[in-house]
Amino acid sequence: MAGHTQNEITIAAPLELVWDMTNDVANWPQLFSEYASAEILSVEGNKTTFRLTMHPDENGTVWSWVSERETDRDARTVKARRVETGPFAYMNIRWRYEKVREGTRMEWTQDFEMKPEAPVDDDWMTDNINRNSKVQLALIRDRIEKAAAEQGAAPGLTD
Repeated sequence: MAGHTQNEITIAAPLELVWDMTNDVANWPQLFSEYASAEILSVEGNKTTFRLTMHPDENGTVWSWVSERETDRDARTVKARRVETGPFAYMNIRWRYEKVREGTRMEWTQDFEMKPEAPVDDDWMTDNINRNSKVQLALIRDRIEKAAAEQGAAPGLTD
């Protein structure tokens, strides 16, 4: 069995601003509440390899892993995967961006499978990702909308 999640949010900001802020991995600790640090390990063309480190969990454990993401600005998509998978057999994430009247719709699709020896199963992780994605997406929306307002950037379709 494998896990699959799909979560989205509409952000009242131009696609270009949403794209730039959400693909600036080095600044993810200022965008997401769960990351203590993001270290860029390499950049080759549109592919960035980086290490994410989370804040300690309720047991004091600090989780860290290496991921890579490849951006396709023309297609308005990002494909990401964990290189150091930890408790996952694999973890793939697809980000999709779409201009809409209200601003920008951003969607995260995650496909993964937990290793048999992982402390949690696919169902538990699916529920956890769905809960956390809602929190992080709302936080990202609020931070980008604040930046858009500060810049006087108009959301939505302008065509």
